[in-house]
Amino acid sequence: MRKVLILLATLVLAAACSTKAPDIEKKIDELLPQLTLEEKIAMVHAQSKFSSPGVPRLGIPEIWCTDGPHGIRPEVAWDQWKQAGWTNDSCTAYPALTCLSATWDTELSRLYGESIGEEALYRNKTVLLGPGVNIYRHPFGGRNFEYMGEDPYLSSKMVVPYVQGVQSNDVAVCVKHFALNNDEIHRHTVNVNLDDRTLYEIYLPAFKAAVQEGGAWTVMGAYNLYNNQHLCHNERILMDILKGEWGFDGVVISDWGGCHDTDEAVRYGLDLEYGTWTDGLTMGATNAYDNYFLAKPYLDGIKSGKYGTEELDDKVRRLLRLQFRTNLAEGRGHGRFVCPDHSAAARKIAAGGIVLLKNDSNVLPIKGARKILVVGENAVKMLTVGGGSSSLKAKYEISPLDGIKARFADAEVVFERGYSSGPAREQDGVSAKFDLSEDRTPARMVADAVAASQDADYIIVVGGLNKNKNQDCEGADRTEYGLPYGQDELIEALAATGKKLVYVNISGNAVAMPWIDKVPAVVQAWFLGSEAGSAIADVLSGDVNPSGKLPFTFPVEMSDGPIFNEEQYPGIQREGENIIDEYYSEGVFVGYRWYDTKNVKPLFAFGHGLSYTSFEYGEASVKGRKLSVSVKNSGKVAGAEVVQLYISDTEASVARPAKELKGFKKVFLQPGESAKLTFDITDEALSFFDADAHKWVLEPGEFVAHVGSASDDIRTSVKFNVK
Repeated sequence: MRKVLILLATLVLAAACSTKAPDIEKKIDELLPQLTLEEKIAMVHAQSKFSSPGVPRLGIPEIWCTDGPHGIRPEVAWDQWKQAGWTNDSCTAYPALTCLSATWDTELSRLYGESIGEEALYRNKTVLLGPGVNIYRHPFGGRNFEYMGEDPYLSSKMVVPYVQGVQSNDVAVCVKHFALNNDEIHRHTVNVNLDDRTLYEIYLPAFKAAVQEGGAWTVMGAYNLYNNQHLCHNERILMDILKGEWGFDGVVISDWGGCHDTDEAVRYGLDLEYGTWTDGLTMGATNAYDNYFLAKPYLDGIKSGKYGTEELDDKVRRLLRLQFRTNLAEGRGHGRFVCPDHSAAARKIAAGGIVLLKNDSNVLPIKGARKILVVGENAVKMLTVGGGSSSLKAKYEISPLDGIKARFADAEVVFERGYSSGPAREQDGVSAKFDLSEDRTPARMVADAVAASQDADYIIVVGGLNKNKNQDCEGADRTEYGLPYGQDELIEALAATGKKLVYVNISGNAVAMPWIDKVPAVVQAWFLGSEAGSAIADVLSGDVNPSGKLPFTFPVEMSDGPIFNEEQYPGIQREGENIIDEYYSEGVFVGYRWYDTKNVKPLFAFGHGLSYTSFEYGEASVKGRKLSVSVKNSGKVAGAEVVQLYISDTEASVARPAKELKGFKKVFLQPGESAKLTFDITDEALSFFDADAHKWVLEPGEFVAHVGSASDDIRTSVKFNVK
């Protein structure tokens, strides 16, 4: 009889693997009864740091996850976090997702997803743990560099092609961290308090788009709490919204250590438990995985009658569905790894996301230089490592200094460190390629940089943040808005030389620039991955005309923004409890919505980004629900412009932002070339969420459509009425 069952199960698996999606449910129905209770329990929790078991007797493979979303993480030991010591797991490092979002280019997002998906497939991964789409709420967030900015519309439009690109390789994305995971300082104990309108208008749209438009196959719960429940097993977020309102049919995966309770994990939406702190971190050699919340405690609860099997069968059904979409997908390929196409994609995305913030007197692009002084530790420091779970072991990383030297080979290029973040150390199995030991004082380093500038044509300062703790790093937030390590003093001293000075800021967060009036050219360069130096040189030289636009606002000072009291951030400790209450009392006025509505001038606005050419806008017109506008390249260089559509509701019954992004298109134009663009103005673009009625509401009345090059650079506006 046992042989017959095995044969039947094998035939079911084979049939399912050869069928398309409509037939998968039938095959799951046939396979599910073949599983024992113990096999089902085994499937819903981890067996190692990054894998969960299949069912060998039925040919169901293991599920293997890998950290992303910027590259495929090096292999770690089975039961420890240390590197496994492989020699063939060095990946292509892609730009951080802030850079991808700064491209405002959905085609590049698709290219990114396809490329990284191929690398995950080559490494035989089932699930890529990314992308991250949590909203950039304030500039201190340690993990903002992994996300797609402050605007829910931009994030929604950029995440969908990424998801589709990855999953076209039969590798699942895991959209994270769902939801309200907007800072790191108390991420395991913070309970977020906000109204439903803010939840639905600001913090949910990108996740919804990833699920409903992108078709994401897995979602990762967040560490923090909402409604006093941890978000890896949260009744409102996972059951009512994700699986209820949105109809999500995939798998909810816990963040590593995000599960805290068997009862809630059983009932409130968690399907696959990873990384619980009582596991291999302390008990790795003692079958600790059997003691996960969804392991033996769950099994014992079913056997005692405490739990039924309906929830378990739903979890297993979702896991089988994931298997048929990935490991058991018909015609699943083999992928590609660290190939020329992936390097080219990384470079194209990196250059496309670089933002030219300022360019007085056309200092850029660099032309005819005889001697270039490059200053700054970030010009040589490895930035593909560190930062937490997105740390990578890249096959190669072209530093900004090496990229500049290669591009400007006809010039003398010299380097001064200028500032120091401390000695380099081996991190995540990667050793620094540049000796960062330093005996000089900060003042001496500044003086040496100034002395080296005397006969230079150009000074390029490459600074910003790095991935050390309290900078752009998981597990901790920034503690200051200004640049660290005395960089302001360095920049002031170099600005005083009167040379052509370019500041290249590498960060995933906004930073203060008190010297901005003294520096003629400023470039926002992000964490750019393997091709960082090449992409930066492409833009500085003019080989690539910059077309990136900021996905978040740079305030002049933190006090200018919407977060201004302790209740909002970092939160208030509950008396007698290990819970921090954080109140999102700014509501929907996040980022530019705050600055525009309150008439506060930012340092650099959301959507801002200059070009080496110029663009003229015609007058916008609205006919029915279709807006038309013409754009012309009025300069002498070919380039791309991101045309942005914002909507204002002038007669709303609720407080609405001065304007909100509701459309954008990136168009490449030759000098003198024009294009006519059209935008559909949908009901969704005009509606707000009515929390009392729990629905989106479109009120009749007057609206204004604004078209421009940034949220503070509106070129044409037109009124229209909705009846």
